[in-house]
Amino acid sequence: MDMNDRTCIVTRQTLEPDLLLRFVAGPDGSVVPDIKRRLPGRGCWVTADRDHVDRAAGKNHFARALKAGVTVSPGLGQLVDDLLVAAALGALGLARKAGAVALGAAKVDSAVRTGKSAAVLHAREASDDGVRKLAQARHATAEAGGPDIPAFKLFSEAELGLALGATNVIHAAVLATEAGRAALKRVAALDRYRAGIQPSSIAPELEDKAPAKDME
Repeated sequence: MDMNDRTCIVTRQTLEPDLLLRFVAGPDGSVVPDIKRRLPGRGCWVTADRDHVDRAAGKNHFARALKAGVTVSPGLGQLVDDLLVAAALGALGLARKAGAVALGAAKVDSAVRTGKSAAVLHAREASDDGVRKLAQARHATAEAGGPDIPAFKLFSEAELGLALGATNVIHAAVLATEAGRAALKRVAALDRYRAGIQPSSIAPELEDKAPAKDME
Protein backbone atom coordinates (compact mmCIF):
# COMPACT_ATOMS: atom_id res chain seq x y z
CA MET A 1 0.00 0.00 0.00
CA ASP A 2 1.24 3.48 -0.83
CA MET A 3 2.58 5.37 2.21
CA ASN A 4 0.20 8.23 1.40
CA ASP A 5 -2.87 5.95 1.36
CA ARG A 6 -3.76 5.46 5.02
CA THR A 7 -7.36 5.31 6.19
CA CYS A 8 -8.52 5.93 9.77
CA ILE A 9 -10.61 3.07 11.14
CA VAL A 10 -12.80 5.55 13.04
CA THR A 11 -13.50 8.22 10.43
CA ARG A 12 -12.88 6.13 7.29
CA GLN A 13 -10.99 9.13 5.93
CA THR A 14 -7.63 8.90 4.19
CA LEU A 15 -5.15 11.34 5.70
CA GLU A 16 -1.52 12.28 5.33
CA PRO A 17 0.81 9.85 7.16
CA ASP A 18 1.73 12.42 9.82
CA LEU A 19 -1.94 12.70 10.82
CA LEU A 20 -2.29 8.97 11.55
CA LEU A 21 -1.04 6.48 14.13
CA ARG A 22 -0.41 2.82 13.34
CA PHE A 23 -1.46 -0.03 15.65
CA VAL A 24 -0.77 -3.76 15.45
CA ALA A 25 -1.81 -6.87 17.36
CA GLY A 26 0.94 -7.96 19.74
CA PRO A 27 2.01 -11.58 20.33
CA ASP A 28 -0.23 -11.68 23.42
CA GLY A 29 -3.25 -10.38 21.50
CA SER A 30 -3.06 -6.84 22.89
CA VAL A 31 -3.30 -3.73 20.73
CA VAL A 32 0.16 -2.19 20.43
CA PRO A 33 0.93 1.37 19.24
CA ASP A 34 3.53 1.35 16.47
CA ILE A 35 4.83 4.90 16.84
CA LYS A 36 7.76 4.38 14.45
CA ARG A 37 5.71 2.27 11.99
CA ARG A 38 8.21 -0.56 12.01
CA LEU A 39 6.44 -3.42 13.77
CA PRO A 40 5.63 -6.48 11.65
CA GLY A 41 2.18 -7.85 10.96
CA ARG A 42 -1.21 -6.52 9.99
CA GLY A 43 -1.64 -2.90 10.99
CA CYS A 44 -4.48 -0.42 11.17
CA TRP A 45 -4.57 3.36 11.33
CA VAL A 46 -6.23 5.87 13.62
CA THR A 47 -6.34 9.67 13.36
CA ALA A 48 -3.39 10.81 15.47
CA ASP A 49 -5.07 12.42 18.46
CA ARG A 50 -6.22 11.22 21.87
CA ASP A 51 -9.92 11.57 21.09
CA HIS A 52 -9.82 9.25 18.08
CA VAL A 53 -7.62 6.68 19.84
CA ASP A 54 -10.05 6.58 22.78
CA ARG A 55 -12.99 6.22 20.42
CA ALA A 56 -11.31 3.41 18.48
CA ALA A 57 -10.65 1.61 21.77
CA GLY A 58 -14.13 2.16 23.15
CA LYS A 59 -16.10 1.06 20.09
CA ASN A 60 -14.33 -2.17 19.21
CA HIS A 61 -12.81 -0.75 16.02
CA PHE A 62 -9.47 -2.44 16.61
CA ALA A 63 -10.85 -5.98 16.73
CA ARG A 64 -12.76 -5.53 13.48
CA ALA A 65 -9.91 -3.79 11.66
CA LEU A 66 -7.20 -6.21 12.78
CA LYS A 67 -9.48 -9.21 12.23
CA ALA A 68 -8.42 -10.71 15.53
CA GLY A 69 -9.75 -11.11 19.04
CA VAL A 70 -7.48 -8.42 20.41
CA THR A 71 -7.66 -6.90 23.84
CA VAL A 72 -7.46 -3.16 24.35
CA SER A 73 -5.87 -1.81 27.49
CA PRO A 74 -7.98 0.86 29.24
CA GLY A 75 -4.79 2.89 29.38
CA LEU A 76 -4.08 2.76 25.64
CA GLY A 77 -4.62 6.49 25.12
CA GLN A 78 -2.17 7.37 27.88
CA LEU A 79 0.32 4.78 26.64
CA VAL A 80 0.37 6.48 23.24
CA ASP A 81 0.92 9.84 24.97
CA ASP A 82 3.82 8.39 26.98
CA LEU A 83 5.42 6.94 23.83
CA LEU A 84 5.08 10.23 21.96
CA VAL A 85 6.65 12.08 24.90
CA ALA A 86 9.58 9.65 24.93
CA ALA A 87 10.04 9.97 21.16
CA ALA A 88 9.96 13.77 21.31
CA LEU A 89 12.38 14.03 24.22
CA GLY A 90 14.72 11.50 22.61
CA ALA A 91 14.75 13.51 19.39
CA LEU A 92 15.40 16.71 21.33
CA GLY A 93 18.34 15.05 23.03
CA LEU A 94 19.82 14.11 19.67
CA ALA A 95 19.22 17.65 18.40
CA ARG A 96 21.00 19.08 21.44
CA LYS A 97 24.04 16.85 20.77
CA ALA A 98 24.02 18.08 17.17
CA GLY A 99 24.07 21.71 18.34
CA ALA A 100 20.50 22.31 17.21
CA VAL A 101 19.06 23.49 20.55
CA ALA A 102 19.71 26.82 22.30
CA LEU A 103 19.03 27.14 26.02
CA GLY A 104 18.18 30.11 28.18
CA ALA A 105 15.90 33.08 27.59
CA ALA A 106 18.62 35.32 26.13
CA LYS A 107 19.87 32.74 23.62
CA VAL A 108 16.32 31.78 22.70
CA ASP A 109 15.41 35.43 22.13
CA SER A 110 18.46 35.83 19.86
CA ALA A 111 17.68 32.66 17.90
CA VAL A 112 14.12 33.84 17.37
CA ARG A 113 14.98 37.38 16.32
CA THR A 114 17.65 36.19 13.86
CA GLY A 115 15.27 33.69 12.31
CA LYS A 116 17.45 30.73 13.29
CA SER A 117 14.80 29.14 15.49
CA ALA A 118 12.30 26.62 14.12
CA ALA A 119 10.34 26.47 17.38
CA VAL A 120 10.38 27.65 20.98
CA LEU A 121 9.87 25.33 23.95
CA HIS A 122 8.66 26.51 27.35
CA ALA A 123 8.73 24.29 30.40
CA ARG A 124 5.36 23.97 32.10
CA GLU A 125 6.89 25.86 35.04
CA ALA A 126 7.76 28.88 32.86
CA SER A 127 6.44 32.19 34.17
CA ASP A 128 3.83 34.11 32.23
CA ASP A 129 6.26 37.01 31.95
CA GLY A 130 8.99 34.85 30.40
CA VAL A 131 6.55 33.33 27.92
CA ARG A 132 5.18 36.77 27.06
CA LYS A 133 8.63 38.25 26.34
CA LEU A 134 9.52 35.45 23.94
CA ALA A 135 6.07 35.67 22.35
CA GLN A 136 6.83 39.32 21.62
CA ALA A 137 10.08 38.29 19.95
CA ARG A 138 8.26 35.70 17.85
CA HIS A 139 5.63 38.18 16.76
CA ALA A 140 8.23 40.84 15.96
CA THR A 141 10.17 38.38 13.81
CA ALA A 142 7.06 37.37 11.88
CA GLU A 143 5.98 40.99 11.35
CA ALA A 144 9.45 41.81 10.02
CA GLY A 145 9.03 39.16 7.33
CA GLY A 146 10.82 36.38 9.15
CA PRO A 147 9.49 32.90 9.93
CA ASP A 148 6.32 32.34 11.93
CA ILE A 149 7.87 30.43 14.82
CA PRO A 150 5.57 28.18 16.88
CA ALA A 151 5.87 27.73 20.63
CA PHE A 152 5.08 24.65 22.71
CA LYS A 153 4.52 24.10 26.44
CA LEU A 154 4.43 20.31 26.64
CA PHE A 155 7.17 19.23 29.03
CA SER A 156 8.20 19.83 32.61
CA GLU A 157 11.48 21.47 33.54
CA ALA A 158 12.73 18.09 34.75
CA GLU A 159 11.84 16.36 31.47
CA LEU A 160 13.58 19.02 29.38
CA GLY A 161 16.62 19.04 31.66
CA LEU A 162 17.03 15.28 31.47
CA ALA A 163 16.62 15.20 27.70
CA LEU A 164 18.90 18.15 27.04
CA GLY A 165 21.56 17.38 29.63
CA ALA A 166 21.17 20.64 31.52
CA THR A 167 19.60 22.07 34.66
CA ASN A 168 16.92 24.73 35.06
CA VAL A 169 15.73 24.39 31.46
CA ILE A 170 12.79 26.77 31.29
CA HIS A 171 13.09 28.08 27.72
CA ALA A 172 14.72 26.46 24.69
CA ALA A 173 14.88 27.10 20.98
CA VAL A 174 14.94 24.29 18.44
CA LEU A 175 17.11 25.54 15.59
CA ALA A 176 16.19 25.26 11.92
CA THR A 177 18.71 22.55 11.05
CA GLU A 178 18.12 18.99 9.89
CA ALA A 179 18.40 17.64 13.43
CA GLY A 180 16.24 20.45 14.77
CA ARG A 181 13.49 19.86 12.24
CA ALA A 182 13.53 16.13 12.99
CA ALA A 183 12.99 16.89 16.67
CA LEU A 184 10.31 19.46 15.87
CA LYS A 185 8.39 16.83 13.91
CA ARG A 186 8.21 14.67 17.05
CA VAL A 187 7.24 17.62 19.24
CA ALA A 188 4.49 18.63 16.81
CA ALA A 189 3.15 15.05 16.80
CA LEU A 190 2.77 15.14 20.58
CA ASP A 191 1.11 18.55 20.41
CA ARG A 192 -1.39 17.34 17.79
CA TYR A 193 -2.15 14.25 19.84
CA ARG A 194 -3.02 16.31 22.90
CA ALA A 195 -4.68 19.26 21.20
CA GLY A 196 -6.53 17.29 18.52
CA ILE A 197 -6.34 17.25 14.75
CA GLN A 198 -7.77 20.43 13.26
CA PRO A 199 -11.40 19.98 12.16
CA SER A 200 -10.51 21.06 8.62
CA SER A 201 -8.53 17.82 8.27
CA ILE A 202 -11.49 15.62 9.18
CA ALA A 203 -14.79 15.24 7.38
CA PRO A 204 -17.38 15.22 10.24
CA GLU A 205 -19.94 13.32 8.21
CA LEU A 206 -17.55 10.37 7.98
CA GLU A 207 -16.97 9.95 11.69
CA ASP A 208 -18.28 6.94 13.62
CA LYS A 209 -19.42 5.02 10.56
CA ALA A 210 -18.38 1.41 9.98
CA PRO A 211 -14.61 0.95 10.36
CA ALA A 212 -12.53 1.02 7.23
CA LYS A 213 -11.14 -2.12 5.70
CA ASP A 214 -7.96 -0.38 4.59
CA MET A 215 -4.95 -1.63 6.49
CA GLU A 216 -1.62 -3.30 5.99
